Amino acid sequence: MVRREKQGYIPELLAPAGSFDKLVTAIHYGADAVYLGGREYSLRSRAANFDEAGIKHAVAYAHDYGAKVYVTVNIFAHNCDFEGLADYLCFLQEAKVDGLIIADPGIFHVARQTVPELPVHLSTQANVTNVESARFWQSQGIGRLNLAREMGIEEIRQVRQGTDLELEVFVHGALCISYSGRCMLSNYFTGRDANQGDCAHPCRYSYKLVEEKRPEQYFPVEEDARGTYIFNSRDLCLLQRLPELVAAGVDSIKIEGRMKSVGYVGSVVRAYRAALDWIKTEIVSGADCAELVVPQSFVKEMKKIGTRGQTENFFNAPPSSEAMLYDTMRTDQGHVPAGIVCAVDPLVIDVRNPIECADTLEYLCREIEPRICTVISMETEDHRPVERANPGNRVVLQTSPPLADVKIHSLFRKHME
Repeated sequence: MVRREKQGYIPELLAPAGSFDKLVTAIHYGADAVYLGGREYSLRSRAANFDEAGIKHAVAYAHDYGAKVYVTVNIFAHNCDFEGLADYLCFLQEAKVDGLIIADPGIFHVARQTVPELPVHLSTQANVTNVESARFWQSQGIGRLNLAREMGIEEIRQVRQGTDLELEVFVHGALCISYSGRCMLSNYFTGRDANQGDCAHPCRYSYKLVEEKRPEQYFPVEEDARGTYIFNSRDLCLLQRLPELVAAGVDSIKIEGRMKSVGYVGSVVRAYRAALDWIKTEIVSGADCAELVVPQSFVKEMKKIGTRGQTENFFNAPPSSEAMLYDTMRTDQGHVPAGIVCAVDPLVIDVRNPIECADTLEYLCREIEPRICTVISMETEDHRPVERANPGNRVVLQTSPPLADVKIHSLFRKHME
């Protein structure tokens, strides 16, 4: 709580780490903390996730770079899920994780009995939407609240004024159409339980209307040959609202995306890190944080990321139909990751999308403006020239202009024609 009072305070930037590669990329681009799941008890059971050795390795790596690691233990548990839970929690404490993310009161109760020294963050799925809920959880020993995504900025301010708990807010990523992510559609349609980490994402399916007395006749809800994606929300993006969140005293801003690609995680973390650093500079210079307007260069960069468009969700008011994507599962992606730097002298990249000689690439440095270059030649690591590099290849890259101060783990991006 003390740091909120310091001049130039900015929130923790919390990033998803669905795999070790994503953890490395998030930390490289400036995440202060990452969250990840083990092989059990996590609401992203189909992410790569981490076994016990992987968790220890992840924690050691993050701590070496000054970042924290929070582990999701956020399923809604059935009786059978408690077998082995206490041992797992003890392992997480021994691995020196920095906190647990929990939604289920039963799991929380076991955690308080088993590892009372380990900080607990209440998951957004516990759907805290008011001051009294915040005070209740504070009385139970919760250290941080990840507030419900259905809350607007004024409600966030009220909770901040009414409690001393750390407050965490989702600012970016996919949105579930159910209340605080508590969805039964997946279970109903496919038998995969979203509240046990196995969501089939039926909100992204295409739907048509069936009239009860005409079961074989399917009618599009709108006049579209493909049907309509009636549950398909645009992605959350609160980049332009960061000054208001900082001014409101939020302690951590969280990015969704453990199932997303390395390129997505790195690009989003990079944009929010740059924006937070810009805000800090402005505050230290004497600016009123609440009055700051995020420069268009940040907005332009964010529009290059993601495939569902953007919405501010409940930030100012309940979302309208403009927050939905009714006519398609996703929009065309204008930019894609081209590769990840794995060596710098010479410049070697791990290719993620096809690259050809004469392609224009963007090198994603820590500054918000990418560096533009043209590929003038490529060769394999055993010095065979190639005109085209495909995903999975590693190539030595020559660019014009040559790029200075390139860092390992950085991303290259290309525009899709």
